[in-house]
Amino acid sequence: MRKQPTEAEIAAWLAQLYEEQFAGKERGRYRISMKHMRILTGRRRVASEAIQRIGEELFELGFVLIDLEAFFVVLAQRTFRSYRRVSDASLAAVMASEPVG
Repeated sequence: MRKQPTEAEIAAWLAQLYEEQFAGKERGRYRISMKHMRILTGRRRVASEAIQRIGEELFELGFVLIDLEAFFVVLAQRTFRSYRRVSDASLAAVMASEPVG
């Protein structure tokens, strides 16, 4: 029987998947199902604490793990660097208005 991989090993595999060619793309962001996460971790149930530790290990490798309940998304941290930043004025303007929805 194979031993369960560590969170660091799982994070390394997730990072490696980012660089692999599949689904018509040479590399890049992807989503992975809970079923595949269970296979990857060697567990029948992947506890939220384990997901958090895997996410922390993945962050150290330059990636972000986002839990969307039905599946997980892996993105490079550099993806977020070009996002626009909220200024004090924009935040104040939104807070002064009526919430939409």
